[in-house]
Amino acid sequence: MGNGPHGYLAILLHSHLPFVRHPEHEEFLEERWLFEAITETYLPLLERFHRLAEDQVPFRITMSLTPTLLAMLSDGLLQERYLRHLDRLIELADKECARTKEQTAFHPLAQFYRQRFTTARRQFGETYHRNLIAPFRELMERGYLELVTSAATHGYLPLMDLHPAAVRAQLAVGVEAFEQAFGRRPLGIWLPECGYHPGHDQMLKDLGIRFFVTDAHGVLFGSPRPKYGVYAPVYCRSKVAAFGRDLESSKSVWSAKDGYPGDPDYREFYRDIGFDLDYSYIRPYLNGDGTRLHTGLKYYRITGATEDKAPYDPSRALETAARHAGNFLFNRERQIESLSSLMDRQPIVVSPYDAELFGHWWFEGPDWLELLIRKVHYDQNVFRLSTPSDYLARYPRNQVIQPTMSSWGYQGYHEVWLNGSNDWIYRHLHKMVERMVELADRYPDASGLEQRALNQMGRELLLAQSSDWAFILKTQTHTTYAYRRMHDHLGRFSRLYDALTRHDLHESWLTEIEATDNLFPFIDYRVYRT
Repeated sequence: MGNGPHGYLAILLHSHLPFVRHPEHEEFLEERWLFEAITETYLPLLERFHRLAEDQVPFRITMSLTPTLLAMLSDGLLQERYLRHLDRLIELADKECARTKEQTAFHPLAQFYRQRFTTARRQFGETYHRNLIAPFRELMERGYLELVTSAATHGYLPLMDLHPAAVRAQLAVGVEAFEQAFGRRPLGIWLPECGYHPGHDQMLKDLGIRFFVTDAHGVLFGSPRPKYGVYAPVYCRSKVAAFGRDLESSKSVWSAKDGYPGDPDYREFYRDIGFDLDYSYIRPYLNGDGTRLHTGLKYYRITGATEDKAPYDPSRALETAARHAGNFLFNRERQIESLSSLMDRQPIVVSPYDAELFGHWWFEGPDWLELLIRKVHYDQNVFRLSTPSDYLARYPRNQVIQPTMSSWGYQGYHEVWLNGSNDWIYRHLHKMVERMVELADRYPDASGLEQRALNQMGRELLLAQSSDWAFILKTQTHTTYAYRRMHDHLGRFSRLYDALTRHDLHESWLTEIEATDNLFPFIDYRVYRT
């Protein structure tokens, strides 16, 4: 192997949230998904990436930022509401500092949270001027991040294969959203839920995409068998590369039971003052309907499997994160040394994770990632951090196989998004696509009000196709909201279809729904033409 590395580690962070924006309400519970992710995941990751860059620690991380997330991050209304959300958290943390003054176990934690929230407000408002897309773009341009796109609304593509126009539109709008945000075409894509269907790669090629990620069995069960398993990319017949997920490195970070996030020293996600404290005290910081919820102030560590929890100790948790970063490093060294002794090229270990795991679910995740990156640079010379496109540049010749249909969901295929709890949605989605294609073909050169209506039909269809609604119906969390979203998008789409076919469009109502579902201002309904 000479003096170079024995192999490479590709860490991919998939950043996604469904489009949730409700200007018709002063407060809306599900908008907190975005606010929590900014406070607990996106700002902490940006802070650590910039700290590494300032310390001149070289690193390469791949991140997807889905089009729906980009739309929300760039939305003025949501930016304003996020600042208001932080102001209320700071006020609550101030009250907690006063309430816990005599409680030696909890007072330092109240101060810890007040510092975190005030820092988040300063970063968001003053450092980044409310624009979180810009710092990600800057890190990309400086060579630290490889940013990739995803499908427009994270639609689960294998279940759209009945209508290729639906798949093509999800992909084309996703690529366009990326280019609008970052000024360049993406080289890679995160297929929603790693959902791959044979043939979709040709659409990716047509859009200039060079690689995607599948779960391990998507490559391992391909035909012919992959020579290097998942430790080198394979080319589809379209010459788009597929990278298979490494299960060993994934499990140690993903699994709450067997992986690092379940360690007793780490912060307990499910114990929050929003549920623990007196209702009248906490009520001003709950949502408008008064339902108890997570505030983000959590005073306990995991401790064990019982309800008896010990107070959280941030410094102790940081020491544990450092130990786990060292363990992960050691395991990847041994793994890559072993692989390189068996292969005639340097292997690549592909480790993809939901970005929101880092900070939101696993509070210490961003610290673990920073510590790992530093250890990769300073403490070993067996492997380097890489990205899929870096590896393809290094090894442009790869085996050609046909990957198999697959996802990274439960049981590896479609079960999460197609089961008794959610199968009813697909007959509606398929009919919407049929009608969208029908009108796109009937009106090849629409203008004015008709063009606006057709573009809005495209938005409503894309939003209805989000994989999040089927997932929520399966997991039975926020089901009322998922039903409402499906109902709203179906209803608006159908009303627009009827108005167009009857030549009875009303501009005032169209303007109203354009202002509500206002993402993808660049959308062109002709993407659905056959």
